[in-house]
Amino acid sequence: MKGQGEILKVGSNEMELVDFRIFKREGDEVYEGIYGINVAKVREIIRFPKLTELPGTPPFIEGIFDLRGVVIPVVNLAKWMGVDAPDGIEKESRVIITEFNNILIGFVVHEAKRIRRINWKDIEPASFVSGDGGMDSSKITGVTRIEDDAVLLILDLESVVQELGLYQPASGKLEDGKYNFSGYVLLLDDSGTARRIIKEALEQMGFDVIEATDGENGLRILEELYAKYGEGIASKLRLIASDIEMPLMDGFHFAANVKADPRFKMIPIVFNSSISDYFSELRGKEAGGEAYLVKFDSNLFYDEVARVVRAHIQ
Repeated sequence: MKGQGEILKVGSNEMELVDFRIFKREGDEVYEGIYGINVAKVREIIRFPKLTELPGTPPFIEGIFDLRGVVIPVVNLAKWMGVDAPDGIEKESRVIITEFNNILIGFVVHEAKRIRRINWKDIEPASFVSGDGGMDSSKITGVTRIEDDAVLLILDLESVVQELGLYQPASGKLEDGKYNFSGYVLLLDDSGTARRIIKEALEQMGFDVIEATDGENGLRILEELYAKYGEGIASKLRLIASDIEMPLMDGFHFAANVKADPRFKMIPIVFNSSISDYFSELRGKEAGGEAYLVKFDSNLFYDEVARVVRAHIQ
């Protein structure tokens, strides 16, 4: 499944989604919820396995099972969303095995439909989404229209998993005086939580942080900085730290634009993403990134940022 990402060109501003469905019963009616997961986070899709229950866990954690020697927890998305599923749907259910933040998690879905290729420009931020079945917009990274004017919701799986307590990003305070940098870092991430964590880490290193929510926003900020500092921008803006998955313009497309512009190409870029597959790391290097980090190991983040910035200090 992860090999799907190979055929996407760096800078194409495209992504591939696994389109899956969650069905909801209301009285005698059954409604279809349309959702998507980035293919880069999907290892495989399997039939519902035999599970071992975990006593004392919430009902939406179905249990655990052994997948070729690896114990994987399984989350029932319908139960987590408070959806009353139709009777007998379990017989047709599938489990999407995902890998992100260097962990494996299985998600029960009612039907896995197809793989869709979508341009990030066609994905809107989810700030206006009220949610389905009680799910709020903080659990959705974006929305896009598909055929017949249907709307597909792209789930923020990291948010789901953190809420369940299955994953907590490594964090820690920096030793006093270990780093004493100055200048600006442009930070791109559509997640307010991620920006807060990364901003705090960069500020501990001495940087002033300018925040952007997507690649288009980031390019506008670069233009503003160039208007202010001109050719001296590289001595002011020490680093760009960018997420990959962002609506309107993703991190790869943003980086390709930066590196194609002689005014900005000397500014180093570090990717910081939840996607932990090999192909994404390769694409990051092709796009001009000087490091590819998986969210969020603070010690590794500090060391890699310091290495990259020191190599470019003018």
